[in-house]
Amino acid sequence: MPSALPLEILTTDQMARADRLTIESGVPAMTLMESAAAAIARASGLILQRTSGRRVLVLCGPGNNGGDGFVAARLLRAQRYKVRVAALTPLDKLRGDAARAAASWPCPVASALACSFEGVDLVIDALFGTGLARDLDPDACDLVRRLNRWRRESGQNVLAVDIPSGVDGTTGAVRGAAVEADTTVTFFRVKTGHLLLPGRLHCGELVCAHIGIRSSALESIGVTAFVNMPQLWRAALPLPQIEGHKYSRGHALVVSGGASFTGAARLSAAAALRAGAGLVTLASPTEALAVNASALTSVMVRPSDGAKGLARILADERKNAVAIGPGLGVSEESCRQVETALAPQAYRRAAVLDADALSSFAGDPERLWRATRAAPGPVVMTPHAGEFGRLFAACDTSCACRSKLDKARAAAQASGAVVLFKGADTVVAAPDGRASILPYATPWLATAGSGDVLTGIIAGLLAQRMDGFLAATCAAWMHARAAEIFGPGLIADDIIAALPQVWRELCAV
Repeated sequence: MPSALPLEILTTDQMARADRLTIESGVPAMTLMESAAAAIARASGLILQRTSGRRVLVLCGPGNNGGDGFVAARLLRAQRYKVRVAALTPLDKLRGDAARAAASWPCPVASALACSFEGVDLVIDALFGTGLARDLDPDACDLVRRLNRWRRESGQNVLAVDIPSGVDGTTGAVRGAAVEADTTVTFFRVKTGHLLLPGRLHCGELVCAHIGIRSSALESIGVTAFVNMPQLWRAALPLPQIEGHKYSRGHALVVSGGASFTGAARLSAAAALRAGAGLVTLASPTEALAVNASALTSVMVRPSDGAKGLARILADERKNAVAIGPGLGVSEESCRQVETALAPQAYRRAAVLDADALSSFAGDPERLWRATRAAPGPVVMTPHAGEFGRLFAACDTSCACRSKLDKARAAAQASGAVVLFKGADTVVAAPDGRASILPYATPWLATAGSGDVLTGIIAGLLAQRMDGFLAATCAAWMHARAAEIFGPGLIADDIIAALPQVWRELCAV
């Protein structure tokens, strides 16, 4: 998993404000551009050394991203690389710092639209940066597609400046066409478009360079989105204490479905134990009691039929976290069980809602939100894209032109719950605006039962009284890291089996 990225994630507007604050504090804009270009030249040099290449083509656009390209070209030429520059805009049309940067390039400049990639070892894409706010025009799209075709056919490298041209820096969307980069060098902090799909697929290796913007600028920006890495939640991670015992580590309750659908809940229960809960009980319908009891050892099994049976078990205040939904079934009775799990109590009880606990309310999401807003403790919902669309259709529609991050935040605010919007770019959003984006997840996670394991990990962390947002964020990372450790051939049970290795890594740091 990537680990060298700064914690904070910025939107393009926030990045522009950080630039402006730095310049207003007395740092010349050209100094920032020179620093950015030096970082580009360093990254380019590493690629060229690795591939024994010497010939570089720099594609420059009309703005400051193109200015970075002109200065980087000059620096690489000074290191005796063979550098050509091709510009998308005539030089006499450039303005401001971009024009000054172009003037520093001592050699002829070709037209980017007519340039040839023949004999090139590395292309630097400095056409458009994270500030791109429109679709590329047809000529630019043709250039980008031609560059991508050359990269695939030649096997040579493309380095993108700031973000691959054509990727929206805030949403990660492709604006008509987008460069497929092997390396992307961005500045100060990563942007949401670097981590959200499909933008992340275009970035290749992501490098974040420091160019002289002070970290104190973050205080004025009000950052609330973060890269999901251990630095974000490790301080809150519940670890066993020498004086502790199983009851002090919390008691998670997992609700099972009927006899034909018990496997999902058992996966959640086992994962909750591996996540550190001191005790885990499976609430099982009477018809499924025998099959659940025969398949479980470390997990206790108790009979529970419908909402009334669940209420009796939850009357024990030691059961301070409940996971409900995996294998539950889509029905009115499932709705009543969810409402029972979320019913106001005299004690704090956390809850995780997944799968059928969400889909059962697809026809009346407001009914669920009334329950989540009234719950006595933190509530985490874990929809995948299909479940999100059914449950949060209004949020999905109102955010149609915005990012997955925006949609998750809107859903969290509407429901009053933490929303873990699953996928290869898992987003966790809290009602207070905090959010995290998982920077990487192995595709081997796309297997039956994987989401049930995630539900259990969250429940186990919540049982240990971890903050709801941090528990969901931590669980998403642990889930992905366990899958990465196991690798090819993964099934859901293997994620649980790999969790002890994840714990060893976290406790060793």
